[in-house]
Amino acid sequence: MVQSRAPHVDAYLAEVPDDRKVVLTRLRELCRAELEGFTEVMAYGMPTYQRDGVAEIAFASQKQYLSFYLLRGDVRDAFAERLAGQDMGKSCLRFRRPDSVDLGLVRDLLRATAAASGPVAQ
Repeated sequence: MVQSRAPHVDAYLAEVPDDRKVVLTRLRELCRAELEGFTEVMAYGMPTYQRDGVAEIAFASQKQYLSFYLLRGDVRDAFAERLAGQDMGKSCLRFRRPDSVDLGLVRDLLRATAAASGPVAQ
């Protein structure tokens, strides 16, 4: 699945392969727990977490990997050392296998995102 047409996150999770469903559900739980004041929406075919209408976090089940989008440049910069060994594009942290998702790192990134203020500079 690259881009879903699911109308909401529950429907999105229902259509992902079973081997990915557990970790994606856990990612959602972490987002909901850590991103107080954010709105959960489907945007660009994936679960997205917005603050004041601006996307700051998203995740998706891609063909070859699971992706976690960290859209705040300031948070990426603050975590540069911890992200250095990860498979990461400009804003996308990629996990090749469901069991390789570093939930501790994700939790810390979510907490830093929630604490960040100001414009989202990608």
